[in-house]
Amino acid sequence: MFSTQNNKLNPINNKRKNMNKFSQIFFIVVSIMIISTVASAQGTLPDVNLKTLDGKTVKLNDIVSEGKITVLNFWATWCNPCKKELDTIKDFYPEWRDEYNVEFIAVSIDNAGTIRKVKPMVGQRGWEYSVYTDEKGDMMRELNFQTIPQTFLLDQKKNIVYTHNGYVAGDEYDLEDEIKAVFEKSK
Repeated sequence: MFSTQNNKLNPINNKRKNMNKFSQIFFIVVSIMIISTVASAQGTLPDVNLKTLDGKTVKLNDIVSEGKITVLNFWATWCNPCKKELDTIKDFYPEWRDEYNVEFIAVSIDNAGTIRKVKPMVGQRGWEYSVYTDEKGDMMRELNFQTIPQTFLLDQKKNIVYTHNGYVAGDEYDLEDEIKAVFEKSK
């Protein structure tokens, strides 16, 4: 009797096994599609409008120079880790600019309530970066990030090759390693 019951369950077990295999394959295919979509989306720079500190509208693709390695850093006046990162990178930037042909662009995501603090803070802290504002958060939506500080490293062809969010002391050395790798690849 046991062997008869076992034989009766085999078709059911086989169907379950086939459904399990189908589910696994389906999951793998969907995962690959999602990953490839995200990877390709992060590989290109969107053409979004930003504002200069004087209120002039500019296109991001016009301010990122082809032929230069570019660091795009997103920050806000109310974000303490952002300010620490930009203060620290201020000391590294002249060397990066000279040694690796790096352009550093800081984009404030301050909203209408705090945007007036951006220009005085930049002057007070002595940041010699190109600084723009994205008051409406268009870049955050286009590049699909939610937290700051957020850093994107672009190669000389404006492709996003590295991203990093957050800041702890020492992250600037990791960024420099990534910049150096992009620079070495272009030789």
